[in-house]
Amino acid sequence: MPVDIIPFEALGRFENDWLDTRYHFSFADYHDPNRMGVGPLRVWNDDRIAPGMGFDPHPHRNMEIITYVRRGAITHRDNLGNEGRTEAGDVQVMSAGTGIVHAEYNLEREPTDLFQIWIMPNERGHAPRWDTRRFPKMDRAGALVALASGRSNGGDALHIHADATLYGATLPAGQTLSVPLGSGRQAYLVPATGRLEAAGAILETRSGAAVRDMDSVAVSALEDSELLFVDLPDG
Repeated sequence: MPVDIIPFEALGRFENDWLDTRYHFSFADYHDPNRMGVGPLRVWNDDRIAPGMGFDPHPHRNMEIITYVRRGAITHRDNLGNEGRTEAGDVQVMSAGTGIVHAEYNLEREPTDLFQIWIMPNERGHAPRWDTRRFPKMDRAGALVALASGRSNGGDALHIHADATLYGATLPAGQTLSVPLGSGRQAYLVPATGRLEAAGAILETRSGAAVRDMDSVAVSALEDSELLFVDLPDG
């Protein structure tokens, strides 16, 4: 089928006293051989982090890690000396490359909700780096905006070392947006808020949809919605 829906209630789950996570794909102790990612997209985690809590220092290598903050803010620190705070609606990118040790904390007084997205790099051994940028939602009203990209058409997006682009858009109820893919491409769509129809399939809030074998997909907002999707190579 050209559109493969993963309902929110069917996602993998982990929960402890400070973290409530849903896994779109196999991750950590959650394993489903039918959910190993989409092309180079390996991880899409939907995290809620309690106030004053977070991920203590830990290492990564050879992975492009994108964080999209949906509510609250996340504070990043790493062994390269980078430190910064990324607020709701904004994006941070970490190219783990040859190796990086980082921590992510919610230093706010409210829970922080975010998507953590991992994409395989185009090659191993890149120099590690971190960056963050504001992306006002008003700039995405009714239009796609590239948030992170390694492609030549990525515009002002944060750079990643991958043949992929993360886009965002906010759609009022009733608007239809054509999402271009092109030959040899596929996509993974997630409504951060709202409810969408994509190629005739209904996509509820925080569910996922893999789209294949289509040059473009028409996405209609059934209510006010925020869309995120990753454009990826097919295979």
